[in-house]
Amino acid sequence: MSTPRVLLLRPSLRSCRRPPTQQQRGHLHSSSALPIRPHHRHAVNRLRRPTTTPATHFRLASTSPTTTATAAAATSTAAETASSAATTTAAHARNTGTRTRNFLYGTSLALFLAFGYLYVTDTRAGIHQWVVVPSLRWIHEDAEDAHEAGTRALKILHLWGLHPRERGNPDRDGNLEIEVFGHVLSNPIGTSAGIDKHADVPTPLLALGPAIVEIGGVTPHPQEGNPKPRVFRLPSQNALINRYGLNSEGAEYVAMRLRERVRQFAYASGLGIDEEAERTVLDGEAGVPPGSLTPGKLMAVQIAKNKTTPDGDIEAVKQDYVYCVDHLAKYADIIVVNVSSPNTPGLRTLQKIGPLTNILNGVVGAAQSTTRRSKPAVMVKISPDEDSDEQIDGICDAVWASGVDGVIVGNTTKRRPEPLPQGYSLSGKESKILTEDGGYSGPQMFERTLALVKKYRKRLDEGPSKTSTTSSATHPPQKGSGTANSSETSSEIPSPQDPRSSTFQSEANPSHPSETSQPLIRLPDRHSVSTPEADSPSSSILPSPRDILPSSLTSSPSSTTSEEKESPTPSSPRGSKVIFATGGITNGKQALEVLTAGASCAMTYTAVVYGGVGTISRMKSEMREELRRSNTS
Repeated sequence: MSTPRVLLLRPSLRSCRRPPTQQQRGHLHSSSALPIRPHHRHAVNRLRRPTTTPATHFRLASTSPTTTATAAAATSTAAETASSAATTTAAHARNTGTRTRNFLYGTSLALFLAFGYLYVTDTRAGIHQWVVVPSLRWIHEDAEDAHEAGTRALKILHLWGLHPRERGNPDRDGNLEIEVFGHVLSNPIGTSAGIDKHADVPTPLLALGPAIVEIGGVTPHPQEGNPKPRVFRLPSQNALINRYGLNSEGAEYVAMRLRERVRQFAYASGLGIDEEAERTVLDGEAGVPPGSLTPGKLMAVQIAKNKTTPDGDIEAVKQDYVYCVDHLAKYADIIVVNVSSPNTPGLRTLQKIGPLTNILNGVVGAAQSTTRRSKPAVMVKISPDEDSDEQIDGICDAVWASGVDGVIVGNTTKRRPEPLPQGYSLSGKESKILTEDGGYSGPQMFERTLALVKKYRKRLDEGPSKTSTTSSATHPPQKGSGTANSSETSSEIPSPQDPRSSTFQSEANPSHPSETSQPLIRLPDRHSVSTPEADSPSSSILPSPRDILPSSLTSSPSSTTSEEKESPTPSSPRGSKVIFATGGITNGKQALEVLTAGASCAMTYTAVVYGGVGTISRMKSEMREELRRSNTS
């Protein structure tokens, strides 16, 4: 009996998915043969009420009115519109906030970069002395490696316009102006050879503020120099010991680099980049000195002989120097003859009067043969160790006999000075370094440099001795050698005592020829004499040297008679030789001391190594402060 009941329920359950037909309803009413239990009645009743089935609900929903669908669609659209509006409002709010933040971040970053650029590229920034220099020393234990890394960095920064430079033109007041070789220089500070040995960065060095930059030394042919390590630091003394041995890339390579520099300048000036443009610049038609390519500044090129050239063969040695002059002179404002390096065996023996005169005669003659409208001046760099009266007399006689234009007093010394301050004991490491071979440079050399400047100034002011005069008469210097008695020199070498040969004709004072015999090659005293040139606007901005320098520099070392003043040529050749001083000069006060002693330029090297690229700016600032203090007192 259980099976029929199950069969009866299955169709009933299936019928829940579809509405039962009339036949099915009748069949159910007529099935009285099968008994229906009480607990099955609810299933039968469910079949009899089809409106309550899920299928019935589906049918009602599918046949709902159009208005219901429209209302649902409207509701959905409204919901979507509200959601879209809310989303748009939130997006606008987010975008406004993002744009504001981006603007603030971008502005802050731009201001930071701008002020950072102005700070880092200013030589007055303390970061150069207190961060950059110690970092280089920490990264590179070898002093030469640190020096080369600094040179490479300066070269790369200059290519991108990010190199340090002296901002604000502090020399515009004219308080430090001097006149050297007919050029009015913005200040009397220079950098010595060794900082830029291969002419890699002359322009960036000039941007640091010096009026004179000396590159080199350059030898005729490439040479490696002495084995490494060859440069040693003495940090407690701010000193160096080096035995480079005149490592050089050779005169031809350096000349090629300088020629490229001139042509780049010509191209930037709109003159072209060919040989004709180069000639235009070298002939001074661009309005700048042909060496420095910067108004109010000069570039010197130091030359030396090769190590392999026999010291006893003076003619071969002379040819080494002449070879360098032939390749480099037209790109230089000053040629410096190095016969004083302590690291090239036998080189200092060339400072004897005989060999030195022969060599300098050859250099002066070659310089005057330079294929350029104006000729470079020639100076000789002498050793601080040649300090006896006899040695100084011999060098000065050679200078007068050959017609060299001036002397650079000082170089590194083979002596070892006492530590500073007095009584200071060096550490064991530095005591060991002090025993290394090579030339010593540092603040301890200043007193010797100052004494030598005074000696050379006094001796050169006395003019040529009878011996050198006789020698000059017997062996006259080559054309344009620059001697006081050479009539051809006055037309070829710019000289302070011949205003006609100077490219700065408006700055000469021919009315007072006796004033050319000054210890310092000075600015002409335009303020004391009424001349058409003195009344010009360009000259009125230049102050009188009497306003800025001690009286010892601006007064004639000896009184002159009226007859001498009327003579077109001074009766005495005093002051016609220029002196540059180098060795131990580390601050502005010391620079003023050597200028007062008779130098025209104070040059520095080791101070820049330890003080960084801001050293020149600092020294000039100290000089102005000293002058201001002396004027007020």
